[in-house]
Amino acid sequence: MSRIWFITGTSRGFGREWALAALERGDRVVATARSTAALDDLVVAHGDAVLPMALDVTDRAAVERAVAGAAEHFGRLDIVVNNAGYGLFGMIEEVTEQQARAQVETNVFGALWVTRAALPHLRAAGSGHIIQVSSIGGITAFPGLGLYHASKWALEGLSQSLAAEVADFGIWVTLVEPTGYQTDWAAASAVRAEPIAAYDPVRERAAARRAAAIGRRGDPTATREAILAVVDAERPPLRIFLGDGPLRTAVEEYAARIATWQEWEAVSIAAHGATDGIPAG
Repeated sequence: MSRIWFITGTSRGFGREWALAALERGDRVVATARSTAALDDLVVAHGDAVLPMALDVTDRAAVERAVAGAAEHFGRLDIVVNNAGYGLFGMIEEVTEQQARAQVETNVFGALWVTRAALPHLRAAGSGHIIQVSSIGGITAFPGLGLYHASKWALEGLSQSLAAEVADFGIWVTLVEPTGYQTDWAAASAVRAEPIAAYDPVRERAAARRAAAIGRRGDPTATREAILAVVDAERPPLRIFLGDGPLRTAVEEYAARIATWQEWEAVSIAAHGATDGIPAG
């Protein structure tokens, strides 16, 4: 039986590739984007298997209507993919309040509203899979991307808690953490803060380090089989990297964290204080 996907951000990038992967194997897709004009080719190629929807994920009421309409149209939802998001480039001091809030509204609250709207349908079915598109930037951080990292680290924590909360309902949660890919994440879809010249040396070093960590950028079409493998797995992973390089970055990141925690363990334990006679909690 074909499955029903609800995917945000299908006009380009991973959302477009994964919609195509699902459609080409006979699944049906609710494809959302800010403008349905970007989805016309999907409808031409796949007809009624595609339900195009205009959606701004920061509009909670619109999200609730879209998810309810999608479930009513196809009768159920099986796979929900929170892909909509963008990058915000700028040092912490450079980013405006409006830019910071907009980043979190899209990358965190957008995913939250879609997830909350979909959960009653998935719970009622006793099954389902929520795919949260995070990033290598969800497990490490580079200068010049602080608010982007904040949004992805928030999504990581939210999703790990969510996975534990919904497991009893037969619902899986997977955080997809891609490395750099040949998408427009750092180009047309990105927002850039007004630079402060004092940070130019930091910016240059950060760009070089980021390029070295990410390496050769991946081909988004190569992720199609990977996402199908994840959703078809009997026991899907909570986290999975996409691309070559993230695992090395993760090993270095967590080794450094553990080393620091161990170095300061005596101070940490001393900070616990004497607890004899003090009730727990």
